[in-house]
Amino acid sequence: MGKFRVSNSEYVQPFHRLQTQLSDLISETPPGERLPAEPDLARQLGVSRATLREAMRSFEAQGLIRRRQGVGTFVVGHPNIIETGLEVLESIEKMARKIKLDVSMGDLQIKEIAASPTHAQAFAIEEGSPLMDVRRVIFADNRPVAYLIDIVPEDVLMPSALKDGFTGSVLDFLLRQGSPQPISSSTEIQAIPAPPDIAHALEIQRGDVLLLFVAHLYSTDNRVIAYSLSYFIPGYFKFRVVRDVTSEHPFA
Repeated sequence: MGKFRVSNSEYVQPFHRLQTQLSDLISETPPGERLPAEPDLARQLGVSRATLREAMRSFEAQGLIRRRQGVGTFVVGHPNIIETGLEVLESIEKMARKIKLDVSMGDLQIKEIAASPTHAQAFAIEEGSPLMDVRRVIFADNRPVAYLIDIVPEDVLMPSALKDGFTGSVLDFLLRQGSPQPISSSTEIQAIPAPPDIAHALEIQRGDVLLLFVAHLYSTDNRVIAYSLSYFIPGYFKFRVVRDVTSEHPFA
């Protein structure tokens, strides 16, 4: 019979103390200032670099620090939180306007791709069919907070249409365009380690935790008009869910 491994309190207590020390250091460091280099900080706190990185992940997830590969770790202070209910489909721009937060789009990358098996299933088309791939980073207060990918059929949104007036949200653009009219979305949510290319774009470490929303956007005729991958840095977003309690008695 296998043995369960129980958490070692002798480890938990020092780790909790390490997090408290880091919290104090971050709160005492002005926003924009760099923390000591990782080897120096680990030595100063008497821990390994691996343990230090593990402890720092929670502060990065809260948006209190940003680690930039080859540059260092910077204190960013308490960020403005973009908050919304998951029962409502809204763009980051619309959510940010509610709290008067400035958001902007980074470099826009648009390319034609051939439909993969996943895309073919999502759009009910043949593999290899032409699709448009739209990628961009979204900044809030000049910090990258999200990386968005939208895969769209060319008859829904032509590349030329995004040259003027596109500020980052395919949803908002389609709503303004009017046809096809978006009406609903089916979305899967998961926490994932940041892939290398996404981590680079968001200026975080590879493997840091991101929230990934995989969504199918439907039009009024129940057609999938966009397949989206949205990567969010957790510390800058708060998503809530409102659920009704079933009227059916659980013991009936």
